[in-house]
Amino acid sequence: MKKYSGFKLLIVDDNEHNLYSLRTLIEQHTAADVLEASSGQQALDIALSEPGIDLIILDVQMPEMDGFQTASMLKIRKKTQDIPIIFLTAAFKTEEFQKKGYDVGAVDYLLKPIDDNQLINKISSTFRILEKERELNRILEVKVAERTAELAQEKRRIENIYQHMGEALLMLDMEGAITLVNPAACRMLKHDSDELIGMNIGDFFEEEEPEQAEAFFGTWLEALIMTGALERIEACFIAKDGRRVPILFSRTALRDDAGEVCGIICIAKDMTGYVKEEDTTAAEQV
Repeated sequence: MKKYSGFKLLIVDDNEHNLYSLRTLIEQHTAADVLEASSGQQALDIALSEPGIDLIILDVQMPEMDGFQTASMLKIRKKTQDIPIIFLTAAFKTEEFQKKGYDVGAVDYLLKPIDDNQLINKISSTFRILEKERELNRILEVKVAERTAELAQEKRRIENIYQHMGEALLMLDMEGAITLVNPAACRMLKHDSDELIGMNIGDFFEEEEPEQAEAFFGTWLEALIMTGALERIEACFIAKDGRRVPILFSRTALRDDAGEVCGIICIAKDMTGYVKEEDTTAAEQV
């Protein structure tokens, strides 16, 4: 059974007899789809217009545009630059001649007159490498798809947690602007999420306590960068309706892929009920 079905090969030679011989030999031993070009320009046109060419067998000595020039043109085009090229030549000539071929993108040379076994072995070797690359790419694509699905599931799980948590969650950038909030934060501050995004956390502190806003991005941020987290602190926010909201704050650093602090995640617990309970207990004791 012939192998390499689904592979596409372009043979280029200005001699029609050579093209016929190459095609016949290749089709006898492989199931690859064989395309022909009788000049460098025609080879370039086919390679640019025909998708999925896996290998080019290219004669070096051709009129007008020789094999080296054709290979150079193929290698400067994004669509064709990765296609492996095997040069055909009647004379291997000098080391400089060989080096020029490899410099313009050849993966190998074949001498004329062509040795049938050598030609088929080189084609088979190239296709085997491409098969392995395809399989590795397929495996990688599967793993990427699986990982993407896992991350999407994890993202949904995390979103579900912070969307339904009782405490207010606010994510801030390094300037204190709000970049993410959950429904509990919206209820606490009496703002829609669209209104809160972009506002500065300092806008919600009581006017008589401006040092809290300053401290938030002064000593707090410095400590976050140094330790990654801080103990809880007490503060007070003013909601959109003017209501004073005593809160218990906890914060942690938000870090980028390099581990650098790029923002702050805040969890704020509304302490209104607790404050009222403490006030009632104090009054009863009096």
